[in-house]
Amino acid sequence: MTLDRGSPVPLYFQVAQQLEAAIRSGELPPGARLDNELDLAARYRLSRPTVRQAIQHLVDKGLLVRKRGVGTQVVQAQVRRPIELTSLHDDLAAAGAEPRTRVLEFGPAPAGDEAAERLGVPAGTEVLRLRRLRLTGGEPLALLTNVLPAGLIDVTAEHLAEHGLYETLRAAGVNLRIAHQTIGARAATAAEARLLDERSGTPLLTMTRTAFDDNGTAVEYGDHVYRADRYSFSHTLVGR
Repeated sequence: MTLDRGSPVPLYFQVAQQLEAAIRSGELPPGARLDNELDLAARYRLSRPTVRQAIQHLVDKGLLVRKRGVGTQVVQAQVRRPIELTSLHDDLAAAGAEPRTRVLEFGPAPAGDEAAERLGVPAGTEVLRLRRLRLTGGEPLALLTNVLPAGLIDVTAEHLAEHGLYETLRAAGVNLRIAHQTIGARAATAAEARLLDERSGTPLLTMTRTAFDDNGTAVEYGDHVYRADRYSFSHTLVGR
């Protein structure tokens, strides 16, 4: 790092600019950990407050994140997902993001009121309930809860740890034709925060979706939450 101590540009901003350049060029890749403030200050002969200000500048820009017990890291690249009838696993795999899945819950369960209404079955009807944690770059990205009609597909938890749900449905001959989807936001619960490596109360993106097959039958209800610092939805609007 080269600093011009005679420049009118503040030293903290020079440090921040060069760190940002290293991040955007890939020299500091997502997940890379920065040295602590004392080490950086000693290396570049700067005061600790100057280094702290430079780091905070990049935290505010969303390029760095401070984690208790870990230190300061380069943030993982944000996943930008088009609003189409695809699964998160499909979109991540297509983008070369190498998704990983932890299956947290898998098995028959009575349908709650919301899921029953979305699937068009009486409350308490036995359904297949799945709850999975999706990760990319070794970090949690989303917590996915899905409810399917019982007997729709023959699948195991081990299979879903390696394959996406929509991929599995298509392979079983289920043709997803249309879906109703709602996107929102809310604060993370303590349990969600623990799984997503966030603080309780951190804002999360939410998405609920009911997917229908060729016959207009509801075949899947999903209720998902996503880390807002790593995920966004995008879509194109067309004038009438």
